[in-house]
Amino acid sequence: MSGYSYIKDPAAIYAESFARVRAAGQFGGMTPAMADVAVRLVHACGMPDLVADLAYSGRAVDRAVAALMSGCPVFCDCEMVASGITRRFLPQNNEVIVTLNDPQTKIIAQQQHITRSAAAIDLWGDNLAGAVVAIGNAPTALFRLLERIHDGAAAPAVILGFPVGFVGAAESKQALATDDHGLDFIVVHGTRGGSALAAAAVNALALGAKTS
Repeated sequence: MSGYSYIKDPAAIYAESFARVRAAGQFGGMTPAMADVAVRLVHACGMPDLVADLAYSGRAVDRAVAALMSGCPVFCDCEMVASGITRRFLPQNNEVIVTLNDPQTKIIAQQQHITRSAAAIDLWGDNLAGAVVAIGNAPTALFRLLERIHDGAAAPAVILGFPVGFVGAAESKQALATDDHGLDFIVVHGTRGGSALAAAAVNALALGAKTS
């Protein structure tokens, strides 16, 4: 048997992890609820400096919590985001919806010569009104969502924008953060992002809703 010394108790690991995140991060100036979201984001990626790139609207947390408490669905751009959402955290057993693999998505993408991630947004329809949107993969999905809102589609309660990559990711998040339609949002600016961050944001907001 090896002589490695490490924490084995799951509860102790959990508590120590978040204690270290709070000690390493800079969460001053945030409301306690927003700080909880930021802590989970840092915990999900292991990068305390992520906080420097974090941006959010003043009503984002409150609107997300209200939407989840009222039973609104959570729309995700890919299955990885949906898989990372802890269902027991959702306060109203909220439906988690992904349309990326819907048969109609491929048809729309081919007809309009766009990515499947963008085409999937077209299937969200009227259910998008007042919902929570979590985008953790495709910049084209975030751009498409903004286009649809500009064209008159009902806006979600909050958009969690965490597309990752080097083509369009930073630009799509900047477009969301500077949009003039009064959208509520949480983003991490730059190339960083990913499904784990998008799911972590949903989980933090869901926990906030459940304990509010």
